[in-house]
Amino acid sequence: MQNSYPVPENEFQRIIDLSDFDLDYSGLQDKFKDLTTLAAKVTGTDISLINLIDSYTQWTITSHGLDLTSMPREESVCQYTILEPTSFEVKDLQLDERFSERWYVSDAPHLRYYFGIPLTSSNGNHIGALCVLDTKVKELDPEKIELLQIIAAEVVSRLNTLQEIQYLKRQASEMNESRKRVAHDIRGPLGGIITMAQLVTSSGASIKLNEILELIQLIQMSGKSLLELADEILVNDDKWKQDHDKKEIFHQVRLKDTLEKLYTPQARSKGIRFLVSTDASTELIPFSRNKVVQIAGNLISNAIKFTQGEGHVQVNTKLRIEGSHNMLSLTVQDSGEGITSEKIADILNGQGRSSNGTAGESGYGFGLPLVKHLVSTLNGEMTVTSSPGQGTCFEISLMQQKTS
Repeated sequence: MQNSYPVPENEFQRIIDLSDFDLDYSGLQDKFKDLTTLAAKVTGTDISLINLIDSYTQWTITSHGLDLTSMPREESVCQYTILEPTSFEVKDLQLDERFSERWYVSDAPHLRYYFGIPLTSSNGNHIGALCVLDTKVKELDPEKIELLQIIAAEVVSRLNTLQEIQYLKRQASEMNESRKRVAHDIRGPLGGIITMAQLVTSSGASIKLNEILELIQLIQMSGKSLLELADEILVNDDKWKQDHDKKEIFHQVRLKDTLEKLYTPQARSKGIRFLVSTDASTELIPFSRNKVVQIAGNLISNAIKFTQGEGHVQVNTKLRIEGSHNMLSLTVQDSGEGITSEKIADILNGQGRSSNGTAGESGYGFGLPLVKHLVSTLNGEMTVTSSPGQGTCFEISLMQQKTS
């Protein structure tokens, strides 16, 4: 029997808003740690968490008082918070049948009290929650709740700032690539003009065209000046990349490390072998990280969900060099229960159906439509190969501008 878990009416737009932040959930601890500490201090609670909820998982991007990185969405309390307009409170988790058998209530740390504030995107969608928890029953007065709301607003403000920084970095990268292309494009014609001017200058005295020679000399000087400008653009572009882009390089090795850090615990908890491999010949060639982690993560979560214990989920990455662009290939293959041709057609049409995983994991029906949406917005391609009982293979192809 399929369990019933709460799903917001605006769920698809909600997870699109979350994906637009393009976050690496494993790398945000330092950026938000002070806010969880502050939330716990002002409420006098043992624990405070900042949780973001995608199609499959609740990601704890930073915490105070509890070492937690993620949990299945259907096991969380915050899945109920994102349904509420302002807040969600559980005065005693042990007495609430929705949570009384959850590991964090029945086992250590034996939590009892919960209070959560939704984290609201600029579009008005709840992408997660700031929550405080305690091992004792508590009650928060209005002043403390107001302070929590202020802290939650600051969480969203920082997320928006990170999003804007990523956008500006992509714009700067694209601008510098355009500058480099322009510089290379003008070098050839300018070199020809200068050579021609030099030839005319060397033979100009014999035809006594002094006025033309003066004009050509001006052309030669101007051409040299433009050529020097082109060289300056190239040198400054390389220096900018050396000074600023070094920390922002994203390639297959970094993608592999990120995916292993995020999804190995999920696979291990279900007894599934999770492997990520790269193409050694291109694994250090940079490419844009724009939405790649979100696309891969949703496919991996889906594969884990529909694969039995002792099965495997294999991710392969490759960057093909193709003329003026590179092509990033991402393949996620599992040994799971497989899907029918009808469901493949639904996926490729951007539609989804909710179904439970092999271990009873909740099905929300939006993970694969989100992948299709993200791939389409990046002008990429997605193919699906599967048959019932034979596992499934998703292959994503994304065109990438060359960065060097």
